Amino acid sequence: MVLYTTPFPNSCLSALHCVSWALIFPCYWLVDRLAASFKPTTYEKRQQADDPCCLHLLCTILFTPIYLALLVAALPFAFVGFLFWSPLQSARRPYIYSRLEDKGLAGGAALLGEWKGTGAGKSFCFATANLCLLPDSLARHNNLFNTQARAKEIGQRIRNGAARPQIKIYIDSPTNTSISAASFSSLVSPQGGDGVARAVPASIKRTASVEYKGDGGRHPGDEAANGPAPGEPADGCSLEDACIVRIGGEEGGRPPEGDDPAPGSQARNGAGGGPRGQTPNHNQRDGDSGSLGSPSASRESLVKVRAGPDGGNGEAGANSKLLYKASVVKKAAARKRRHPDEAFDHEVSAFFPANLDFLCLQEVFEKRAATKLKDQLHGYFEYILYDVGVYGCQGCCSFKCLNSGLFFASRYPIMDVAYHCYPNGRNSDALASKGALFLKVQVGSTPQDQRIVGYIACTHLHALPEDSAIRCEQLDLLQDWLADFRKSTSSSSAANPEELVAFDVICGDFNFDNCSSDDKLEQQHSLFTRYKDPCRLGPGEEKPWAIGTLLDTNGLYDEDVCTPENLQKVLESEEGRREYLAFPTSKSPGQKGRKDLQKGNGRRIDYMLHAEEGLCPDWKAEVEEFSFITQLSGLTDHLPVAMRLMVSAGEEEA
Repeated sequence: MVLYTTPFPNSCLSALHCVSWALIFPCYWLVDRLAASFKPTTYEKRQQADDPCCLHLLCTILFTPIYLALLVAALPFAFVGFLFWSPLQSARRPYIYSRLEDKGLAGGAALLGEWKGTGAGKSFCFATANLCLLPDSLARHNNLFNTQARAKEIGQRIRNGAARPQIKIYIDSPTNTSISAASFSSLVSPQGGDGVARAVPASIKRTASVEYKGDGGRHPGDEAANGPAPGEPADGCSLEDACIVRIGGEEGGRPPEGDDPAPGSQARNGAGGGPRGQTPNHNQRDGDSGSLGSPSASRESLVKVRAGPDGGNGEAGANSKLLYKASVVKKAAARKRRHPDEAFDHEVSAFFPANLDFLCLQEVFEKRAATKLKDQLHGYFEYILYDVGVYGCQGCCSFKCLNSGLFFASRYPIMDVAYHCYPNGRNSDALASKGALFLKVQVGSTPQDQRIVGYIACTHLHALPEDSAIRCEQLDLLQDWLADFRKSTSSSSAANPEELVAFDVICGDFNFDNCSSDDKLEQQHSLFTRYKDPCRLGPGEEKPWAIGTLLDTNGLYDEDVCTPENLQKVLESEEGRREYLAFPTSKSPGQKGRKDLQKGNGRRIDYMLHAEEGLCPDWKAEVEEFSFITQLSGLTDHLPVAMRLMVSAGEEEA
């Protein structure tokens, strides 16, 4: 299948579209700014309360007449531009495919050679998140603002989190001799003199703290602050060479106090060192671990640096060493809990998982924000699909002002793509071309040159809470479209060897949860019999460790949750979840507006499902880890979720 790298089939139409949008954009921008100025967020309200001169009010009074005058002047040009723009949408393609060509040895083609469908199996990591990257005036209804700066910061945080090396934690305990799964709470690896992150294997021994030795050179914070350079391997080593962390018992059961970082070891936030955004979490403060280079990240979640007597500059050459100490890893490992009846690890993590393979995003509506996000994520993901959806009247029943908001990034090559728009959107949801994006990716090949592929579906369902029937219809369509996509893209002819399906994953924002009484219709949908939800026991019954993914927007900027580390700690307690997660509201007249104190840990509306059937015969796809992620605290009103699948091949395929 040919993937579309431009929105229009020829340069003439592209040029005409650019001209028409240039005529529309000033009017669009002015309307957005005018509406945004009258919808302050709670963060801005606090700033205004601390402003004795009322500068914000004065600026609003001063600039509103100017904006109105400019808007009146821009309206005729916008009308002319719309006359050209609207019919052009019938020729527009449903997505834009972007590939970063210069990825060197870390490219998708190199990844295909890592797994031949034999041996112990292969793990694949998926993540999904709703980013609320709407026009600024609309994002403020969710208590978020500064969409463009948020998009850049979100991209930096995801890239920095995913580019960390994966750490395998071995628990040395007199009562537990099992080996934990590969850790989501990975640490910054030592840096070689060439600036490439290295992972150093270590032997297992009983120790009161965790120590690493790596080649001398740059401090780890340098790489953490700026992210991996484009073209460099993201983790500098294969999964088999991942760092091994030994965690031993402490005398008295108390972990040792962590050492203070060496001077100069605290890195700056962000990738590329560019201007930072202006939202509360964009300027990192002490205690903010949103980016790997933040001071708190080195103190709470990352490896500590202890320089030698020479200030860390040691002997030059391959034998020079820096000692990395991380006694707090024991605390991080304790956060990874496995229920006695659970076959996989689960945790609330302050970072996106290391070695993230596939990223599915929702509500990336704003085009400029999508471009900024794409540019940041291309530092880690080679293949990206963005600006997914339709505009105008083509393909759907009503006029579409916004695209679908879906966004997909992958480290593995994309083979086929299909997009479908839900035809039954209603009210405000009908203005966006919400739908489903279906992808087929290649993740390996067998010694017999059979392709090993996987299927991923990313979707965003109808949002209005009272429209359960509409969401059920959309789930029906989702299953039908996915079956058609798999049938149309399967290859079994002699010229194209039969493909081996390794996984089939559905993820996205479903806009219903598994604990609300109002969502019973969706909870019993047949989708959950064909696909497995790792967090679900049955209709209306969650696993005890599962938590909600929808945050209470009123508390987004509270000090207790304004950083990833703080939000992580809050969500690990039931009291914190009650205060900062969104819960179903009570229907009782006397309880109106209060949170329903019935069962559940909040509204989990962001889902990650996987199929156990329809894969290659004798192959199994089992969940290895599941994570609720707080790294985007203050930047969105949803918690991202991640899942690592272990695909095991049968002996006959070896």
